[in-house]
Amino acid sequence: MTKAVVKFSSEDCGVCHKMSFYDAKVAKELDLEFIDVKMQDASTYRKYRQILMAQYPNKEEMGWPTYIVCNSPEADFQILGDVKGGHPKGEFRKRLQAILDVVN
Repeated sequence: MTKAVVKFSSEDCGVCHKMSFYDAKVAKELDLEFIDVKMQDASTYRKYRQILMAQYPNKEEMGWPTYIVCNSPEADFQILGDVKGGHPKGEFRKRLQAILDVVN
């Protein structure tokens, strides 16, 4: 079963851009597939929209960016947790690791 982190972000978001310097690297270090979904990219957004809607049905309370950790993002996904908003690299790693620690 593939574990992945799906990043929902906007091309216009400064925090999203800043985190892009390390978020994919951190995901790889934690043995997670990384999927980058820009809200402006209609085809990619449509492909992963159901994951976002399952966690945030009205898109309320989501942060910029929002990272959703899940099993099998390409199939019958299972959401394991999420990280909202911008964080320094170490804090971001710690939050992703905390999600993985609960499910492993």
